[in-house]
Amino acid sequence: MNNRKILVEPNVERALQTAADLVATIACEAVAARGQFTMALSGGTTPHPLYELLTKPPRTDTVPWQDAQVFFGDERDVPADHPDSNYRMVQQTLLDRVPVRLEHVHPMPGDAADLDQAAGQYAELIIDHVAAGPSGLPAFDLILLGMGGDGHTASIFPGTPALEESRKLVMTHFVPVLGRKRMTFTLPLINAARNILFLVTGVDKAEAVEKVLSENPAVASELPAGRVRPTDGTLFFLMDTGAARKTNYRP
Repeated sequence: MNNRKILVEPNVERALQTAADLVATIACEAVAARGQFTMALSGGTTPHPLYELLTKPPRTDTVPWQDAQVFFGDERDVPADHPDSNYRMVQQTLLDRVPVRLEHVHPMPGDAADLDQAAGQYAELIIDHVAAGPSGLPAFDLILLGMGGDGHTASIFPGTPALEESRKLVMTHFVPVLGRKRMTFTLPLINAARNILFLVTGVDKAEAVEKVLSENPAVASELPAGRVRPTDGTLFFLMDTGAARKTNYRP
């Protein structure tokens, strides 16, 4: 992939600093080019300290939060104020501490009575706020992704219907390994982004990283994260030495 940039930092702290710098740079470039910055954030433990970094100088002064439109790449089937909610985590660590406009923050309705209908409505919301790219699909300026040890990303897990979805932009599906439903961006929407940033840290991810970064597309495609291949944008795969230890990539 000519549009893939693999970055390895010597430790988690440096990886987080690099991620924060990338977010700031992409945000400023997007606002300069199109007047707004559209981003989709991820939950989980890895981005938690990244969000905290973004609330501190110098990035509080460089990220144009007033021009940001904030979406979420996936969500659990819980209310927004539930401890398991991705939105709640991002709200507490980032959104409540930066000058983003409340009307520009778009949580996924994880507690909707009809989650399938809610997923369709969230897709329509994206279409309304995120301009289409060359593929004709909404092209986020930045989608932030993590990766599990099983190679899942967003809420696209191995062996689940989301892995093969080709028409919907957002969908809800049952994830057997979790025993619950998840709402998630699909691969067509993710791959339409202008920039995708994977932030992957820890030795427990090393085997999945080795497969995802394989030069053999068939091997990479065995895992959901390996199917993230932007059609026109740039994929940044950022990791620490622990996550990269089974590859040939070094700081």
